[in-house]
Amino acid sequence: MPRGGARPGAGRKVGSGRWGEPTKVVRLPVSRIPQIQDWLGAPALGPDLEGLEPAGPTTPLSRPLFSSRVPAGFPSPADEYAEGNLDLHQYLIPHRESTFYVRVKGQSMSGAGILDGDLLVVDRNREPRHGDIVLAIIDNELTVKELDQRGPVPTLKSHHPDYAPIALRSAQELLVWGVVGGVVRKLP
Repeated sequence: MPRGGARPGAGRKVGSGRWGEPTKVVRLPVSRIPQIQDWLGAPALGPDLEGLEPAGPTTPLSRPLFSSRVPAGFPSPADEYAEGNLDLHQYLIPHRESTFYVRVKGQSMSGAGILDGDLLVVDRNREPRHGDIVLAIIDNELTVKELDQRGPVPTLKSHHPDYAPIALRSAQELLVWGVVGGVVRKLP
């Protein structure tokens, strides 16, 4: 069986989404999306993403960053010299006004190190490029995938063998909401 491309009967059935009725893609100026999100109250969106969260406080949270790298293989004595301080907000969020967090639900990007429950740091100010991990909307559903722009039509690639790439059909529109710039995971 050939892979990719349009297949009869493939895709989501009309009315099978969260609302149980047909939906419609609406075009919005990118500059107005944050204002519209505020007006809507930033509801939880999509089956694979639980919701959007603001990008964090304005006060810096700076901690010492040690200059030595910690080996993941054989242990070695650690340097006690601090390289300086690292502010995680400054490190992960270059554009505070256009950055937000979103929690992942599902395993389709596990091969890229993005796991169920992870927080993604998404920057709306970055221009999406081939190979970027993006937060995208297709058929009014949010998804996180790798953007592949090599062919005539952009494709969204999963990083898990159980999930096929998503190639846009002629009636579909791809809206990239932002580029993933970081993954935050709290260990048990």
